[in-house]
Amino acid sequence: MSPDHPIKKPAVIIIDMLVDNYGGERNPNSEIEKIVIPVRNFLRECRSVAIPVIFACDSFLPDDFIFRGRMKPHAIRGTGGEGVLPDLEPQPGDIILPKRRFSAFFKTDLDQTLRTMGVDTVAVGGINTHFCVLASAFDAVCHDFNTVILEDMSAAFKREIHQNCIEPYRFSAIYPIFRVLKSEEFLRLARQG
Repeated sequence: MSPDHPIKKPAVIIIDMLVDNYGGERNPNSEIEKIVIPVRNFLRECRSVAIPVIFACDSFLPDDFIFRGRMKPHAIRGTGGEGVLPDLEPQPGDIILPKRRFSAFFKTDLDQTLRTMGVDTVAVGGINTHFCVLASAFDAVCHDFNTVILEDMSAAFKREIHQNCIEPYRFSAIYPIFRVLKSEEFLRLARQG
């Protein structure tokens, strides 16, 4: 697959853009806030060309193991905080995928769902690039999907963390089955497919 090789059967997975991860007082200058409107617009475009949209959402139990570290309890099932950020305008045809750990694939039915849809390429965006976005992207490759990290549809709390995370994968040993693209380039290649 060359850099311009068309993407034939993609799906987009947006990671952890949840009510609790954006909090009550939102800062328009924060890195994670800067991608909200672009992600919403990108998803509209994806739907217009029949690219499936999946929201992979943290969905924890109150005393979940994951909270034994520094992570504060959030996205607790049944609280509403685990829901997709309304600004993203989730649609009835979108898939909402609860997840208990970093990767959208870990102990979920995502692999089976993607295969049922005939997907061969997974494009991943959302927050945080260096944790859940990267874990989901690696697992997509491990499940034999061509994988794209959407550079401009992903963010970390600090811009340099995001950039330092994705830079090594631009031309890694597994390029091009695992690559970094901007959303515009991804859509161009998907339309060629």
